[in-house]
Order: sequence, then C-alpha cells, then structure tokens
Amino acid sequence: MTALSVVRWPTAVVPLFERALTCEFASLTRSGAPITWPLTPYHDAGAATIDVSTGLSYPAKAERARRDPRVALLFSDPTGSGLRDAPVALVQGLATVRDADLQANTDRYVRRLLGKLPQTVAGQPWLLVRQQLWYWSRVWIEVTPLKIVWWPTGRVDGDPLRWEASAEVTAPPSDPAPEGSAPPPWAAPPADWRQGADRAMGLGNPVLTVRDADGWPLPLRTLAVERVDDGFVVRTGSLGAGARGRACLTFHAHAEAFTGQQNAAFVGTAAPTADGVHVRVERALADFSLPAGRFRQLRTLLSSGRTLTPRLAHEAARRRQPLPVVRRPV
Repeated sequence: MTALSVVRWPTAVVPLFERALTCEFASLTRSGAPITWPLTPYHDAGAATIDVSTGLSYPAKAERARRDPRVALLFSDPTGSGLRDAPVALVQGLATVRDADLQANTDRYVRRLLGKLPQTVAGQPWLLVRQQLWYWSRVWIEVTPLKIVWWPTGRVDGDPLRWEASAEVTAPPSDPAPEGSAPPPWAAPPADWRQGADRAMGLGNPVLTVRDADGWPLPLRTLAVERVDDGFVVRTGSLGAGARGRACLTFHAHAEAFTGQQNAAFVGTAAPTADGVHVRVERALADFSLPAGRFRQLRTLLSSGRTLTPRLAHEAARRRQPLPVVRRPV
C-alpha cells in the first residue's frame, strides 16, 4: 500500500506543516552529496504527504529526488507562520515527483501560492503574472514522511522527540523521467565563494546538512556560526555532534510578510572539531534570491525570465507535453 488511510503524525507538528512559509528541502546528488534549499511547503489536513515544488525551467531538485527519493524537510524558521513557540521539526521521507501533467501542476501552483502567499503578486496586473510562465510552470515533489524528529520548544540544543511510520508505509513511484538530456545549470555560481560569505553571515544561523548513518540527508538548524579562512565553524545540537563528510550550509531569511527572500548556500566537507563542526567550503551555489521592494523584484524577475523562458519549451518537449498557460483560479 502507498500510505495509511489515516495519517497519524504527531499533532504538535502538523500546524507547522500547514502554516510554515518556508522549509529547508534536502536532496542528494548523483555522488551522494546533500543539497539544501528553502522552499514553500504545502500540506492539507489529513493528506499523507507534505509537498513542495520547483520550476519546470530549473528542475534539478526534482531530478535529484526522482533519482534518489530519500529526501528531508526541515521546518526550522516559523517566520510568518503566525505560530507562537513553534517547534522545530525534521522530516525524512520518500519523494514522489509529479510532472506528467504540466497544466495541472501549473494550475495547482497558482492556486496554492495565491492561497498561501497572496502578497507575492499583490498589485501586479494579471497580464504581467501570465507572462511569468517560466516561474509558474511547476514540477511537484510529494514527500511521504517515514521519520519525524521534533523539538517541542524550538530549542534544538535539547533532546528531540521521535516518530516513525509503520513498516507498511511507502510512497508511490514518481512519474517517468523525461527523455533526453537535462539542460545545464541556468545560473553560474560565484567564482569565489567568499564574495557572498559576508552577506550570508547577516542572514542568521544556517542549516547544516550532512548524511546520517543510514545515508539519508540530515539537515539541522545550527546554534551559532563563525567565519574562518576556509569556510565556517558551526555549533549544533546533539543530533549534529560528530557530523562529517559531504556537507551543505544553507543561509536564508525572509520577513513576516513574505515579499522577498535572501538565500546563500555553500557546499564542501564537514568534520567535527572541539568548537563544533568545521565546514570547509569548496564552492558557493548559484544564488536565486528575491530582493524586497517592487522595483528591485521586477528587475530580478525580468532578468531571470530572459534566461529561463527559452528553457521551458525544451523541458516541456522532454515530457512530450505542450507548454502550460497561467490561468486565474476559479
């Protein structure tokens, strides 16, 4: 069977799944290295999955999840959720990638985003919204939780509580992989990771992601961070003690009213030290931040659109589907 007919997750974390504006989504590359990026989660009461999405024109997250369905969702920033004393929750589960119906995916994303973050398009003429097809065209990733670890008070320096699904719970298979070769990355990373390190330090304590003893991505909110010559030293709770191996360090922040988001992510190797975990950075990931301010946002969207729009037809053709259209929800 795919999932239990009645989902019985810990009641303390369900409101977070429903109301969080962002979570940290972790997936694994072909070589097994973790990559973590903030995404908007969606969960309906009683549903068996927690869902995120990525753009059809930049589907790398989905392709990683289709190739290796072991993923994780960390809910460590309740900003904008309206929840007081929110827990921090880590979900490890199996991903199901949905891209067999691009029009349905796009309709779903328009409906869900406007329902959760209506301010993202406030004041924009619908004609302008429709022209941003490169953004609204979506691939969905539905995550079936197998393990949930949570810190009830949000203090990750304490001992967490744990929940595991029964052995019969699994996830449905992903839609078939698209044909042909995926396009190269759409944005070039900085030539020198240090260029963005100081800005990243202003975004608060990052999320450190390594792999756990069973090979699953393990994203953890850190307690402190320090810049060093070759990377960063972070302090973690007990779950991150001894973290080592391929690592991703993800910084991000947004306001209570989600009108923009700042991101920075670095990949390298982690090793425990007397002061915490030393992350030796090899490179920064390409940045896709959305600055606050309508004019700056519009300029960013136009620039991104010029780069990403030509990729849409290629990705739709790989899936043997026509381009979707952006339709106003009914």
